[in-house]
Amino acid sequence: MVHPLKLGTRGSPLALVQARLVAAALRDAHGWDETAIAIVTVKTTGDRVQDRSLAEIGGKALWTKELDRALIGGEIDFAVHSMKDVETIRPQAITIAAMLARADVRDRLVGAATIEALSHGARVGTSSPRRAAQIRHLRPDVTIVPFRGNVDTRLRKLAEGEADATLLAAAGLDRLSRFDVGNAVPIDVMLPAPAQGAVGIEARTDDVATRALLAAIDDRATHICVLAERALLAALGADCHSPMAALARLDGDRIDIAAELLSEDGAHRCADRTTIRADRPEEAGALADLLLARASPVLARLFTGR
Repeated sequence: MVHPLKLGTRGSPLALVQARLVAAALRDAHGWDETAIAIVTVKTTGDRVQDRSLAEIGGKALWTKELDRALIGGEIDFAVHSMKDVETIRPQAITIAAMLARADVRDRLVGAATIEALSHGARVGTSSPRRAAQIRHLRPDVTIVPFRGNVDTRLRKLAEGEADATLLAAAGLDRLSRFDVGNAVPIDVMLPAPAQGAVGIEARTDDVATRALLAAIDDRATHICVLAERALLAALGADCHSPMAALARLDGDRIDIAAELLSEDGAHRCADRTTIRADRPEEAGALADLLLARASPVLARLFTGR
């Protein structure tokens, strides 16, 4: 293997922290020194365009397409992503080779102790359709205001009064050592986004040597559960416009997966769960049938695969 291996990543503070976690894990697993991996930052459209929601300007591909191009073109050997930002359908030339152990899957509410404690008519800043729909379902009186940017940008906007509260992923805050920011929202109140808290590493499908090296740092439980959540997304035809949440948890040789679908205004919601075999995470797609059988016509129409 020729060193240094080139690790591709976005250049945001959180992305760079995650890249360094992956690099450190690989060095530890293989006994490499500091020169074995070079971190290559790639500017993505999602980083450049901050004044509109992802759904308006192209969805999750805004975080991945430039990294995909660099990977397929051989400019980098592998790419590190927050898995919740990776499109469900990936190019055949690219394979999810490994995932780090999943961090805290919950959201944290910043600006109030709990969702119930938000003042009447509070402005909640988020550009996540899932978070917006969940908040509207729980608190129809609140107003959702658009909120994009990295963690520090959103916290600055909050401090400047653009919103009264916001929601951030606990995993990202913890990785940035922002342990004192916000209050965790229980998952039975707000189910997280599919793959939230998971860091994934992609390599070229035909690069067997690099994939073998990456396999040494793969966390089996995280990988299986995230594949199950992504299988559900694919079966639903869900995209960044579709407010939905899901969480899979490994229990021995079984996976328990819970999910909910919501309308954009939060007025319609359905939830269900199922248990599948751990060696068949793709079977989580069957949960889509259970959910859509219970969904109102308004809700079902949001999911473009049906």
